[in-house]
Parts: sequence; structure tokens; C-alpha cells
Amino acid sequence: MFERMFKLSEHNSNIRTEILAGITTFLTMSYIIFVNPNILGTTGMDSGAVFVATCLAAAVGSFIMAFLANWPIGMAPGMGLNAFFAFGVVGAMGYTWQQALAAVFLSGVIFFILTLTGARKWLIDGIPQSLRSAIVAGIGLFLAFIGFQSSGIVIDNPATLTGHGDFGSHQVQLAILGFFIIVILDCLKVRGAILIGILAVSALSIILGFTPVPASIISTPPSISSTFLALDIPGVMEKGLISVLLVFVLVEVFDATGTMIGVAKRANLLDVGPNRKNNLGKALMADSAAILAGSLIGTSSTTAYVESMSGVQAGGRTGLTAFVIGILFLLVLFLSPLAGVIPAYATAPALIYVALLMLREITEIDWNDMTEVVPSAITLIAMPFTYSIAEGMAFGFISYVIIKAFTFRFKELHLATILIAALFVLRFAIA
Repeated sequence: MFERMFKLSEHNSNIRTEILAGITTFLTMSYIIFVNPNILGTTGMDSGAVFVATCLAAAVGSFIMAFLANWPIGMAPGMGLNAFFAFGVVGAMGYTWQQALAAVFLSGVIFFILTLTGARKWLIDGIPQSLRSAIVAGIGLFLAFIGFQSSGIVIDNPATLTGHGDFGSHQVQLAILGFFIIVILDCLKVRGAILIGILAVSALSIILGFTPVPASIISTPPSISSTFLALDIPGVMEKGLISVLLVFVLVEVFDATGTMIGVAKRANLLDVGPNRKNNLGKALMADSAAILAGSLIGTSSTTAYVESMSGVQAGGRTGLTAFVIGILFLLVLFLSPLAGVIPAYATAPALIYVALLMLREITEIDWNDMTEVVPSAITLIAMPFTYSIAEGMAFGFISYVIIKAFTFRFKELHLATILIAALFVLRFAIA
């Protein structure tokens, strides 16, 4: 059956290898199970429902990838996009979480249309590499700032806006310990380093008496009724869409597409022979469909996970790997009491470490060309300082077009870049 569904022999793979690859990828990306409820819970969403929505969205997304594209890529609510949802759209812009879910759904519709028409590739080709890299790095800095705040390492200071917290507090000390556990284990190539760090800090917090002991570990999953189909589309249409949709769509375009192409190259799924089709188009469609499914279930944008590279490294080559990932996310649904005792300072180190990994994109910026450097630097600096991914992207695109135009380098301006900058200017004009 698996041979017929996933064409294992055609990909020089077997059931055992694919199952091990799926388990490997799941271990490296399963930290989202605990991080996502903590982040989205700040909006007023029920953390139990978000936990279930996260697992279901990851499972559904991975199944779609498995059966539609037959690629070994795990799907789940994306880091960065969940932060923009919670701290940008709801926290800073004043939308309700129901309206934010509606924005995710509408961005998914646009994303699906862009993929279907081929405009997604046009957008990717049209955005300069420097800005793409700066956006990823800027989101990394934004995540790091959130991680420092939730751990208590950075606190509010009326005199200087920010200051350092109490390093004698158990929250800060355990967060720092968790960070070094994650870094050291990851450097030692231990699978699931981030998950181990989160669980280690949480267990230590229970042992030291800072967190109550859960009554049980296994239980019936919490109700998802509060987030399922809770979209407020009329409300978000009334409040204004341009900035929110633009950021969701652009980040989804860059993040998911870049991840899938990177993983596919590593698995040799793009350079196929004359007897086998390249499934990139189907993979992009699966990614788009997963966003729609996740928003209906009740979570922020679902996207392809770069951690899928670990499964590919373990030999995963087909959708059976993604299928195994989906099954494991469904099994985790019965561990909801465990998610309920994970404190924010246990997930903060994961945010900080993921942020540091995202900063590697800075190396892709051409630091010898100031017309590239300045817009890129503005983008990645503005995101944490304005506490808004949207503002950082807006400043970056607008400054890029202005600087290129007034230095008479018109040929370096793609229509897609000009269009996005114009939309951001329009957003400021009507705000």
C-alpha cells in the first residue's frame, strides 16, 4: 500500500527509513506544540484550544503535503508569523484574535490564487535578495526581543524604555539554563534539542516548586470549539486589510517557498529524470491549502518547516515521512496536561535560539552596495524597535525604491518591488 501511495522504490527509499525520518523531523519541530499556545495565548485565545489547533493544523498540513505532493516536508504554524499575529496584529494594531484569524484565512486565499496563477514565482523573482534576507533576519530580531521579554531578561524601564531584569529570579536563571541546554545539544547534533531544552526547564521548574505538578500526563484533548471557525471576516474587512494581508502574504511567500526549495534540493527532488515529474507546483499548492485549513481550525499561518531538513538527512524522500509527522502530531493531542505546565520562561529560550538561526540570513546581503545595505538595515532594525514586522517591511520596501530611483538605478527596480512599496505608502496614507 505504501509503495503504491508514495512510490518508495522509485525514490530509492523504504518504509523503515521513511518512518525514522518522520520521527526525526517531528522531534526537531515539535517545540511548536508548546511555544504556539504560549504566544497566541497572549491574545486572549484559550491555550488549550490553541494546543489542539496547533497539533491538528500541523497534522492536516503534513497530510496534505504527503498525499498531494509526496514530499518529506513537515508543516505546522510558523514561527515569526505567530508572533506577528499575536504581538503585531492583535497587540499593536488592535485587532481581535477572531479578526486576526480572518486575516490569516484571507491571506491564505490570496496565497492560493498567487500559487495557482504562477504570480507567486513572479513575486519571489521580483523581490531583491537583500530585502528577502533582511526580512528573515528582522523577524529573528523581533522573536529574540519577545523571548527576552517573556523570560524576564529584558523589562520595561521608564527612563530608557528597556532595561535588564532581575538575574536573581528563578525565571531568568532557568531561561538562561534552558538556552545553553538547547545550544549545546544542538551543537552536539542531538535530535530534538529545542524540545529537550523546553521539557528540561519545565521539569526543573516543577521539581523546584515553581510550577504545580500536573494531575496526569495523558488525557482527552481540550475542546477546540472556542477557536474552530471563529473567523470574523466582516470585522477585519471593516478595520482595514492592506498592511496585515501584505505582511502575511509576503512572509508566507518568502518563508514557505524558500524552505521548500531548500529541503527539496537537499533531497534531490527538483532535479528529476525524464521518467518522474517535478512536484514543486503540487508542494506549493499543498502549502497554500495548509494555511486555509489552519486558519479554519484556529491558529496562525501554517507553513513548511526548515527542520524537515533533519528528516531528509535521515533518508526521508517521500510523503511517507510527512505522513508519519502528521500521525505523531495527532498522538500528541492526548498529552495536553503536559502543555499546560510549560511556563513562558521555558519556551523563551526556544524563541531566542530560533531567532539566532534566522540571523544567518544577514550574510546574504551585499554589504558592499549601500543602495542594498541601507534598506536592508532599516528593515531588520525597525522590526524590533517599532515592535512591528509590518513597519519594518514597509520602511524597507519604501526606502529601497526611493534610494534606487534617486541614484538612477532604475533597471534594478522590479515591478513587484515597486508595487509592494506603493501598497505600503497607500497604507500609511489611509491610516
